[in-house]
Amino acid sequence: MLAGEGFRDLCVVGGYRADQIESRGFRVVRNPRYEQTNMVASLFCVAEAFDGGDDVLVAYGDIVYERRVLRAVAASPAAIALAVDLAWRRYWSVRFADPLSDAETMKLDAEGFVVELGKKPRGYDDIQGQYMGLFKIRADEAPRVREAWRQLGRTATYDGKSFDNMYMTSFLQHLIDTGHAVTAVPVRGGWLETDSLADLRTYHEMQSRGELAAFCDLEAAGQ
Repeated sequence: MLAGEGFRDLCVVGGYRADQIESRGFRVVRNPRYEQTNMVASLFCVAEAFDGGDDVLVAYGDIVYERRVLRAVAASPAAIALAVDLAWRRYWSVRFADPLSDAETMKLDAEGFVVELGKKPRGYDDIQGQYMGLFKIRADEAPRVREAWRQLGRTATYDGKSFDNMYMTSFLQHLIDTGHAVTAVPVRGGWLETDSLADLRTYHEMQSRGELAAFCDLEAAGQ
């Protein structure tokens, strides 16, 4: 899908069993410390991509999404554009008996800029959407994002996690708090993530009942 939409220089950051990804023909950069680090550290294993020469699209490895979602993010002129699912509660209700047990805060201002994400919500009023793990950094912003990461304290903690183990949402919140404009790109559905075997079983069961495509509102028979 990415190649078909004009994205080039595609790269997967790999850790455990990276050979399984390489064997499928993808360019893989290995995070040699994958056992001790988290996703921000993995992202900046390809820090050279943030040189300002082109936009950078970041996609978590455990999500799938429709072309319309990708196109919406790609078309955004924002410095940092985050795909945000406004219909998240419908999706979370399929995965969790209590949607609040796994959901994270997402607060937007009147202009659509993200002001808070990734925290534990007190209630549904704290959640205007869910961050999906898909975002784009505009070319001119990319070096600033890389420099912000380089300036982080290596011995500090971020939302209770060490520098090596911070969540991506913690890093995005740091960018927001230090003056980087992060904009929500609103979508409704059209994606799935697989955090657990339970998720995978749920999707397989929905697929066997012929419900999955309709639930996700997939375009063009699943493309």
